[in-house]
Amino acid sequence: MCEQCTRRGFLGAAGALGGVAWAAGNVAASAEAPPPVPAPSKVRIAAMVAGAPASVSWGTPVAKIEEAKKRLAEAEKKLDNVEFVVGQATNAQEAAGLLEKAGPDAPVLAISASIFGLSRVMPVVFQHRRPTAVFHLPAIGGHDWCLVPRWLEEGHRVTLFNTTDFGDLERAASLLRAVPLLRQSRVLVSPPFKGTPESFTPAKVTERLGTELVAIPDARYNEVLATVDAAAAEAAATRWIERAKQVVEPKRDDVVKAARAALALERLIAETRVQALCVGTCMGWLPRGFPCLGFSQLNGRGIPAACDGDADCVLTMLMMQHAFNRAGFLGNAAGVDMARNAFHLAHCSAPLKMEGPDGPEAPYLLRRHAELRGGAVPEVHYRIGQKLTFTKMVHLNSLLVFTGKIIEVPEVPAGTERGCRTELVAEVSDATKLLYNWGGGALGASSKDYYASLHRVAYYGDHTRDLRHLAHLMGLRLVEEV
Repeated sequence: MCEQCTRRGFLGAAGALGGVAWAAGNVAASAEAPPPVPAPSKVRIAAMVAGAPASVSWGTPVAKIEEAKKRLAEAEKKLDNVEFVVGQATNAQEAAGLLEKAGPDAPVLAISASIFGLSRVMPVVFQHRRPTAVFHLPAIGGHDWCLVPRWLEEGHRVTLFNTTDFGDLERAASLLRAVPLLRQSRVLVSPPFKGTPESFTPAKVTERLGTELVAIPDARYNEVLATVDAAAAEAAATRWIERAKQVVEPKRDDVVKAARAALALERLIAETRVQALCVGTCMGWLPRGFPCLGFSQLNGRGIPAACDGDADCVLTMLMMQHAFNRAGFLGNAAGVDMARNAFHLAHCSAPLKMEGPDGPEAPYLLRRHAELRGGAVPEVHYRIGQKLTFTKMVHLNSLLVFTGKIIEVPEVPAGTERGCRTELVAEVSDATKLLYNWGGGALGASSKDYYASLHRVAYYGDHTRDLRHLAHLMGLRLVEEV
């Protein structure tokens, strides 16, 4: 659900951006397809073997360290945007040398090789303020794993993979990369903003995450929309229609206008060289073409796109995209059903590809917008039985999370106008607890703000364990709502 946004409201909210500037420069929109969106560059990770491997006493055998290095090489190829700088450090000087070689933005993946190995090198890592994932093989890697909880209490950004699964090295790297990738990222934003105030205060976002917010002047969308090639819009509309299970209410012209709006969003993304988009003026844009298909398409391409001006959610989606390479479904919390022990999430800009840009596409209908009774939006039918993680970062300091399993995806009958088009119903472990623990106490005064409380982002899979690790690496508090 969105609110009508006036130009006066836009200009008033734009003041909150302070020094954030329009970054398109003199790039002019063209009638040709936009160039690919530039991805952030590869990130380096310092893979530090902490201590000297040993086959006796409390040491990790050389063969196990070699297995770890082999897995790192495999992970580097699979993750594609990660480069490991591998080295051994048995003292502070060697640790400092490896950090210098890896570069100032490189987080650390520390592999415990011997007793006291970690305790001798981690003080230098913490001095350089590097987020660190510790990989420790139980029973043979020494005792230093038990220091990690203390390091966390001291405020260091460190997490522990105490495991015999070498596959967790790739998991650790995928989470570590999110930190430098956020520092390389820029988000195109259009006020008015929703969410907790820190998330739409540019200086605080840059200070906390390193991410830059870039403003869209209100008139720029109109300018870009006017240049979209008519044939390209017709072709895009045909693709949406042909892939749909059914076109229920919209006329072809409605789909063409929505496709034209989607192409305009693609062009805005490309010309400003950003990695995400957050639009607060979406309802003001609707007469010129509903942007919901565009949001759905961008998210499926791996470009987080949030409506309702929800800065909390777009930053959450950007973080999750960098860590997991998956799209999220930003929705309204449509209700908690205590009778069915279930939670409802609904919105009109649901992504089709929830398992990454190369993943399968969910089936969908093309519907008219339920509130305005016009345009063309997707009604996406997500997979029954699929486990989900619902999450959102608030105040740039807390990560809300709970899980569920899809038990129903309502198909709204033609002519029925209720709520947002895409809806899912997920069974949760304790609906009553979710109802009374909504926000987990992390929202503070923002619990009175409708949108700060309302939205959650749903992801395929149970990511609770990884989100705990990610929270440790980013200095966030993990708040489980159920």
